[in-house]
Amino acid sequence: MDNTTMLAELLPSVEGLVDRHLGMAKEWFPHELVEWRSPPAAASTDAAEPLPDGVASALFVNVLTEDNLPFYFASIDNLFGRDGAWGFWTRRWTAEEGRHSIVLRDYLIMSGRLDPVTLERARMTQVTGGVSPQATAVVDAFAYLALQELATRIAHHNTGKALPDREGYAVMKRVAADENLHYLFYRDLVSAALDIDPSAMIEAIKRQVLGFEMPGLGIPNFAHHAKAIARAGIYDLSVHHDAILRPLVLGHWDVIGLQDLTPSAEAARDRLVQFITRLERVSARIKESRAQRLAEPSRQ
Repeated sequence: MDNTTMLAELLPSVEGLVDRHLGMAKEWFPHELVEWRSPPAAASTDAAEPLPDGVASALFVNVLTEDNLPFYFASIDNLFGRDGAWGFWTRRWTAEEGRHSIVLRDYLIMSGRLDPVTLERARMTQVTGGVSPQATAVVDAFAYLALQELATRIAHHNTGKALPDREGYAVMKRVAADENLHYLFYRDLVSAALDIDPSAMIEAIKRQVLGFEMPGLGIPNFAHHAKAIARAGIYDLSVHHDAILRPLVLGHWDVIGLQDLTPSAEAARDRLVQFITRLERVSARIKESRAQRLAEPSRQ
């Protein structure tokens, strides 16, 4: 099924999902979550206690990912089109994601958690580079966006829990709540697409799961930050398996129970399940290693 046909077939579902989203979304304002303080105090080296490397990296990656919104919008806008419920959703999603960038940056500047000069230079590099995931088939975009929105929700929530201040926790909790609604939209969009063309959708899910990468590859020193985030347990392969692949791909989408697949889709499903099974063993080793590190006495 080509992109145009799939989008047309899914239009009634999208209209319903948009209505549901608007009914669940809550109005909120960045200035009500972040206490405004004088810039000199925020810029002071004594403004905030140092954060562990992984938490600082998570904040850095989180805000720069949100800053790259123009390129994510362009990608989705080109695929979904500008008319009807599809176009409305893209614009509404963009407005909500833009608010995330505002509140995260307000928090980081006012709290002094990150150096604003380093942050601004990194933003210029990130947005000038314009690196963002690109899909040519809408089914691949659906699958990636569902995985990515859930991963982002989890990363924001875990970052908030690791922050030592209530303000930071409140900001990350609010942003994660929005990301959860975005995830629910794409999760159920994939479910609707599975009903229409299960073979095309399962092949797309396989491609996106096996090649999944969090947005942020254009961020300066992204590999370093990703490793620090993983070491902190905020987001790693264990989290990816336990909180995304198993409950979503094997659970909610029930890829194992799908019927009437083409031979190619059957092979894709087999490959997908094998990959998740193998990652389960990796997840177990990561959790075991983490438990051992936590059990070791602190070195003086």
